Amino acid sequence: MPSTIEHIFFSFITAFGITFLSIPSLINVAKIKNLYDEPGERKVHTVNVPTLGGIGIFAGLIFTITFWTNFSLYPKIQYIITAITIMAFLGIKDDIVGLSPFKKLMGQIFTAFILVIWGDFRINSLYGIFNIGELPYIVSVFFTVFTILVIINSFNLIDGINGLSGSIGLLTSLIFGIWFYMVDPNSQLALVAFALAGALIAFLRFNVTPAKIFMGDTGSLLLGTILAVFAIEFIDINNTYKGEFHVYSSPMVAIGILIVPLFDLLRSFSIRIFHKKSPFTADRNHMHHMLVDLGFSHTLSTVVLLSFNILIIIYAFVFQNIGSYLLGSSILLLAIIFSTILYKTSQKKLKNK
Repeated sequence: MPSTIEHIFFSFITAFGITFLSIPSLINVAKIKNLYDEPGERKVHTVNVPTLGGIGIFAGLIFTITFWTNFSLYPKIQYIITAITIMAFLGIKDDIVGLSPFKKLMGQIFTAFILVIWGDFRINSLYGIFNIGELPYIVSVFFTVFTILVIINSFNLIDGINGLSGSIGLLTSLIFGIWFYMVDPNSQLALVAFALAGALIAFLRFNVTPAKIFMGDTGSLLLGTILAVFAIEFIDINNTYKGEFHVYSSPMVAIGILIVPLFDLLRSFSIRIFHKKSPFTADRNHMHHMLVDLGFSHTLSTVVLLSFNILIIIYAFVFQNIGSYLLGSSILLLAIIFSTILYKTSQKKLKNK
């Protein structure tokens, strides 16, 4: 069946309903089995919170995709299902018994290669950035794998306060989903995007302060994986699509859509490397930590970062025609200015305590 607006609506409702109904049971299971994220030095919560919320998101999403999507219209969906299933089970193991960073990275690389080699989700062109157009196949494969890893880990890293990762995921899935639908009303990717949005809204009902459950690595790894697919398809479709809704400088617009997680990863990794530490060393240098240090609640911190992301998305779409160099550099500059203000004000407040 084609992905009409009615089917997109039903996919949204289905994912919302399944996730909403499953999370209370997951909370009870977590309490019975003592599966909590405990407070710690780097943690911003002060009580034990269950970490199995990602399973609810996965349940709502996987059922909806298999039930409502038309595989004959978009055969690549089977590889999306494969990828998010691998990442979900990888996350479940990490949430329940723990997983070393190396094993987690190997799982991410394996998943990325499935998407790129078998699913053929690839960034085929850089649109003239650094005077590079079409990419040779092998370069395209490794560049896309790297891109997927960056996006997955960016969402894994911002999942540090109530509502943030889910809200950013909701925003970006809606942006991509609306664009996929405008380009092609029969787009199965639009259906998947709205299914993800429905699942995330249901999850956020239980994740806002005071949070009853966290999405854990199960949710953040799954979320990063599927949003990486959306970003890659957004860029690749714009390489050939020249219709009314064509987006110029689409790689930079995609970065703008994902600016909060991507810039936070870039910033935190750069700081760690500058201080001669492993980029994977845990710390409190994320933007959400700075907002909490300023005395902002989790909800207000999420609203601030979500608002900044929305402003950058609007900016990217409005000024997409100025060219990749100017658009990319100006987005980066705005992010640097924003984070610098947060850093300076948070440091000043900490010194005055």
